[in-house]
Amino acid sequence: MGRLTPEVIEAAPQYLNPVGQYELSLRDLKIPVIENLGATLNQFDTIDFTNNDLRKLDGFPFLPKLKTLYLANNHIARIADNLQEYIANLDTLMLNNNMLQELSDIDPLATLPKLTHVSFARNPIAMKKDYRLYVIYMLPNLRTLDYNRITQKEREAARKLYKSKSAEKAKKKQKGANTFVPGGELAKQQQQAPRMTKKDADAIKKAILEAKSIEEVERLKAMLQAGQMPHSMEQKQHQNGHKPNNEAMEQEQYSGNNIMET
Repeated sequence: MGRLTPEVIEAAPQYLNPVGQYELSLRDLKIPVIENLGATLNQFDTIDFTNNDLRKLDGFPFLPKLKTLYLANNHIARIADNLQEYIANLDTLMLNNNMLQELSDIDPLATLPKLTHVSFARNPIAMKKDYRLYVIYMLPNLRTLDYNRITQKEREAARKLYKSKSAEKAKKKQKGANTFVPGGELAKQQQQAPRMTKKDADAIKKAILEAKSIEEVERLKAMLQAGQMPHSMEQKQHQNGHKPNNEAMEQEQYSGNNIMET
């Protein structure tokens, strides 16, 4: 693999192309990374990176004159964010035969205000369902996609499809939203739980004495500290139709207090 050094840039072919743009040809150099383009001194309208080993579309300095990029036959799988800060006047981007996998991979291009011609032919995304409508929706200023003119009918179909999908997604997100509030769930449980009386507390203390495992003891202690009545005890009281016998509760109070103090 070869690096894109200032020396390589200086030695590369430079010419006026058939559409009247000043072009720099960096084809067939096995370049793995875009770098050192500051050495071009922003002289070129077009840069040709065809047939290299690029993995990501990034590494640009401020190049306001750049309008066209040829990047066919690379291995580009990612597109950098904030390209508009460096190549804001780009209007043509040819990414044929690269490795863009998901439709969302092209989303960063939406920040390029003047992008009007793109091609993703022979990328994996081109095989995705609704690929063409997705690209048209995400890049509304496009005039051609994969060398085919975008029709008004396609624009309307893209807008209808993805606006409805966005609305449905937002609706589901709002419906399933669950804002976390520290201690909120415990407060909710405490509000729903019946207010604990002294008799209830004594009943839990008795249950602690009769517990058959450490886990049960810890659970009952936590209930007592939180002021919550265990559902099983509450249900049992309702089923019996009365609260635990007051005298029996008083007999256990002293021993129950000792357990809690330990």
